[in-house]
Amino acid sequence: MKLCFPSLFPAIALATAGLMATVPAHAVGRLMDVNVIDRDSGTQLPVYRHDGQWWVAGRPGARYAIQIRNATRARLLGVMSVDGVNIITGETASWDQSGYALSSGNSTRILGWRKSHDEVASFNFTALPNSYAARTGRPDNVGVIGVAVYRERPPVSLSESKPLPPAPISGTAAPVPRTRIPAVGAAPPSQTSATADTATARAAGQAQGRAATQASTEPKDAEHLGTGHGARERSQVTDTTFARLSSQPDEVITIRYDSCENLVTLGVTTVGACPRPKPRPFPESDSNRRFTPDPPPDQPPVPIPTCARSNQPCALPSPSPDCGRYGDGCDRTDSGHS
Repeated sequence: MKLCFPSLFPAIALATAGLMATVPAHAVGRLMDVNVIDRDSGTQLPVYRHDGQWWVAGRPGARYAIQIRNATRARLLGVMSVDGVNIITGETASWDQSGYALSSGNSTRILGWRKSHDEVASFNFTALPNSYAARTGRPDNVGVIGVAVYRERPPVSLSESKPLPPAPISGTAAPVPRTRIPAVGAAPPSQTSATADTATARAAGQAQGRAATQASTEPKDAEHLGTGHGARERSQVTDTTFARLSSQPDEVITIRYDSCENLVTLGVTTVGACPRPKPRPFPESDSNRRFTPDPPPDQPPVPIPTCARSNQPCALPSPSPDCGRYGDGCDRTDSGHS
């Protein structure tokens, strides 16, 4: 798989060791299958459909990967974002930015934020304030994974290299106006204004009640999940070129995420879908620590007291003649002594 830079249309190819042999179940997408893998448990996160959106439940602290698969017979480009940030360049995400190119039928896992051709910083679920987007001043779009999918322009032979007419530019779709549909048994339009005003007031009161209930149950920002900038790990890619068939993506895949508890609160799933940690009878015995652990973080060196007059270390084996009256190399008033 390969990375694409918008100016030269290069792409980055991921190492073939990342290719997956099987088609993931419950993946989201038509041209490109997308799903989320909990790397710590090795499980694929279930995808829930709610109010026209796809959702997955993340586990706080867990590392995750975005698994993508080209479901077509031609090469595709995926411009990918997490929390509104391009995962290759770190820019605020836009369709015309760098992406990953994936050959027909191939599948791979994206492990983190691209740091170089050889390394990524791993994705992990964390509290929203600790997310990479929030720490770089962009918290407004935390909680969403996006993939803009492009088809590749076929190569043009010399015999067909005539200039083409400019392609029409597709405009932004206009908002669809809401249509008011009367309820079954509703009064005819000729009903009195007093009755209409009463119904309007009742509806307004119900709407306020629903809004108050939603506000009381909506999780606070600090309780939402975001994606952190985790530890560095090896993930090799190479550059390639990719000519997009259109300036607009052929498909935009969106997956929202949050903690399972928050998805229950929002009505996305039920309490039974939230896994509970399994208690372990011997937590110290089954920790699988078979190798040398890392040392603790470096501590600042402890200062060595010195004599005030000679600037010599205290308690020298052969103290300086002018350093101390008590035979230990220091005056009692010098640094390090009471």
